[in-house]
Amino acid sequence: MRKHRHLPPPSQADSAPEDARPSKSQRKRDMTALQQYGEELVNLPPERFKSITLPEPLQDAVLTCRRITHHEGRRRQLQFIGKLMRKLDPAVIRDIAEKTEGWRNQSRTEKASLHRIEAQRDKLLKQDAALTDLLAQYPDMDVPHLRNLIRNARKEQLTGAPPRAYREIFQVLKQTLIPPPRRHTEEGENA
Repeated sequence: MRKHRHLPPPSQADSAPEDARPSKSQRKRDMTALQQYGEELVNLPPERFKSITLPEPLQDAVLTCRRITHHEGRRRQLQFIGKLMRKLDPAVIRDIAEKTEGWRNQSRTEKASLHRIEAQRDKLLKQDAALTDLLAQYPDMDVPHLRNLIRNARKEQLTGAPPRAYREIFQVLKQTLIPPPRRHTEEGENA
């Protein structure tokens, strides 16, 4: 059996804080997080990427990484992007993080809306009463057109035909259930 050695009580010199540098593990976690932000920048759609102001070397590195298809080359370029991001001002990194997080949340909301539309479409195809419930909420819908689409989608499912009406129901529901984004005029008022 192994005996435990008793350590002497910490002296005042031992309890003084070591230098304020983060541990090696924390530095590695920070570097990995910056590399992940860099990967998010690489994977952003072009219109969103253009809306972020980045220092020129970082912007060039991200654009270069988008063109690299070889796995190892891409991995090394992402590491380089992480290295460039470590040199950035923390405020710039915070801005990047806030924008990408906002887009991620927006994307989650959009996905949830699309799932809700898919569920509504499936409900319309399974239950006749679902159309009545939908029309009670949205009385401006084109009822004859929607009924025709539902009838055609049911036929498509029975015959194994291409799901044209099924897809069109989705588009009709999307236009009705998800309002288009509001555009702002130059004065900042809603148009």
